[in-house]
Amino acid sequence: QTHFLFHSLQAKMSRPVQARRLEGRDKNIWVEFVNLAATYSKVNLGQGFPDFPAPDFLTEAFARALGGGNHMLHQYTRAFGHPPLVKVLAQFYKKLLGRDLDPMTNVMVTVGAYQALFCCFQALVDEGDEVIIIEPFFDCYEPMVKMAGGTPVFVPLRPNPPKDGKLMSSADWQLDPAELASKFSERTKAIVLNSPNNPLGKVFSRGELGLIAELCVKHDVLCISDEVYEWLIYDGKQHIRIASLQGMWDRTVSIGSAGKTFSVTGWKVGWAVGPDRLLQHLRTVHQNSVYHCATIAQEAVAQGFQREFMLYGKPESYFVQLPKELQQKRDWLVQSLDGVGMKPIIPEGTYFLVADISQFKSDVPDVPNSDEPYDSRFAKWMVKNKGLAAIPLSTFYSEAHKNSYTNFIRFCFAKEEATLKAANDILQKWKQEKTSS
Repeated sequence: QTHFLFHSLQAKMSRPVQARRLEGRDKNIWVEFVNLAATYSKVNLGQGFPDFPAPDFLTEAFARALGGGNHMLHQYTRAFGHPPLVKVLAQFYKKLLGRDLDPMTNVMVTVGAYQALFCCFQALVDEGDEVIIIEPFFDCYEPMVKMAGGTPVFVPLRPNPPKDGKLMSSADWQLDPAELASKFSERTKAIVLNSPNNPLGKVFSRGELGLIAELCVKHDVLCISDEVYEWLIYDGKQHIRIASLQGMWDRTVSIGSAGKTFSVTGWKVGWAVGPDRLLQHLRTVHQNSVYHCATIAQEAVAQGFQREFMLYGKPESYFVQLPKELQQKRDWLVQSLDGVGMKPIIPEGTYFLVADISQFKSDVPDVPNSDEPYDSRFAKWMVKNKGLAAIPLSTFYSEAHKNSYTNFIRFCFAKEEATLKAANDILQKWKQEKTSS
């Protein structure tokens, strides 16, 4: 009797407990590299968050909301977005997209841009649908597509180095129009666009966006446009919103982030902007998952946007000041890396800069027949031996293409001067050791 019970218990236990949609999704590069950085790094230029303070006007708005006598700010607000926030976002994006927006149906507030992405894939992608992803890509796109039952189809940005020996720019990484067109078929449901692009810092040009838009219209494909770095653009470049191009409003969800916009990544306030025909389905996913985002954070972000709306385009606007400061930080890091022989690819936007580590091959020898891409081993060696944390570029590629781009690592330059100076000191010391050995 006991014997039989034991066996039937064992038989029951052998069923897999996890849902099939989680298979192969358990590994996450951030968990591993954040742990490594926490353990070894003296200077962390890995994860993309600023280590400088958020603007005073925003933290003051948060403090006012917290202690300002409106006790209802401690309770639920509207599930799809705090009314003051969706109203000001609708005003702001009316200016940016050149069309009237209904705050209740054309804007939805999410727990960071991350949840906006999750809602898009869950709401719009079905079993067997193909989703085009441009490589290199922010790494959550692929597992999110797969968890929705979709099939990711990858198309790479290909580097065209300048002939004159000048440093490469993120603009030198381009789509091949014929290759891109070949990825569209009747199975294609959506394309994910990320401009400015993380990790390269590429800002897609009007011509490139026009090409994507034409293909979307021709094949009746949706566009999930991740624009979280929309205000972080350098060298007088312009961010063009694909939803503003002909035929694209009705098929595009544009995603934004207060974390990147106001340097408060821990507040986790994001949003999706688009036509009601798409957003109504995002709302269904949202109401059946997180339901609601923190009221006080939404109130403070609403006040931040109200301020920026009044100051739009003026020198004292945070959206004008922040990219100026970040461009300076970018240029310091470019000089530091170039000075030691890590060739930086100059980004047109974002927090990030990718650098070529080919000249450092002698420091971290290759391991023949290793499954792990070279840049990943290099980044682990660098944090353990030099105390400098960065992220391998191969992280931002699909399994099939990981080994094609293994001589690059990504640095985040949205850091205090002191942090960037400390990184420069590590690099200079490393260079001296190399020359003296």
